[in-house]
Amino acid sequence: MRSMTGYGRSVVSVDGREMTLEIRSVNHRFLDLALRLPRNTGFIEDELRRIISQHLSRGHIDVTVLYANHRQDAKTVFPDVALANAYKTSLTELQQALDVPEQNLFNIIVSMPDVLVMKEAEEDQDAVNALLREALETALSQLEAMRIQEGNRLCQDLMAKVDELEALVAGIKARAPRVVDEYRTKLESRLKELLNGNVDEARFATEVAIFADRAAIDEELVRLESHIHQIRGMANSTEAVGRKLDFLAQEFNREMNTIGSKASDGEIAALVIEAKAIIEKIREQVQNIE
Repeated sequence: MRSMTGYGRSVVSVDGREMTLEIRSVNHRFLDLALRLPRNTGFIEDELRRIISQHLSRGHIDVTVLYANHRQDAKTVFPDVALANAYKTSLTELQQALDVPEQNLFNIIVSMPDVLVMKEAEEDQDAVNALLREALETALSQLEAMRIQEGNRLCQDLMAKVDELEALVAGIKARAPRVVDEYRTKLESRLKELLNGNVDEARFATEVAIFADRAAIDEELVRLESHIHQIRGMANSTEAVGRKLDFLAQEFNREMNTIGSKASDGEIAALVIEAKAIIEKIREQVQNIE
């Protein structure tokens, strides 16, 4: 079992390119990706989503990517000659109109906005994607290690709660046959008291059979035991089992509600209340499991 909570970070530098990648995950019913990418690296989004979806199946995943290109060919600067000439004309006209001494127009012109324009070179997509794969592999390894470590703790806690539930189910199972026996004894005693001992045995047997059928919880107990067995089988699974666990927790609750409504017995009712409290804890816990 793996938790859905984790964190990973990686910094990779190759041939003048540097990428920092952080990935965080928290609980979510489905795989929900939130990506923060630099403006000039939008082309890596598809690759990023593809790789993450191969490794993770559930959780809200926040991914932040920082990228810097320190290569000499990463940026170029070129002059806007037309704009520079326009500045020159305007500055010369202003100088003559104000009748001020001639200044070094070149220094003034090159300091004017947008005369020198910096342009980023188009990124080598193959090189950046290769950098991404390397950074993502390291960050995902850290994330998954944390999710597995946390998942082991969740699994231990979950199995402890399943043990508690199993003990309560065993108690209900042991008590169930005695409910019918006690009903038979009480009914027989009551009828003899009311009818002065003249009990219609056939009618009496029918009433007991009707009660036994109405109070029968064998099927529910078998299903509960099967669900418990299934959960134990998932403890060492390498697959994502969170959705299955969530379903089984709902089934636990449904079967226990049925038992509570069928079994007209105070002791079973008390055990059902305890069991439902444990099931609620199980349901809360499985929300953390991938």
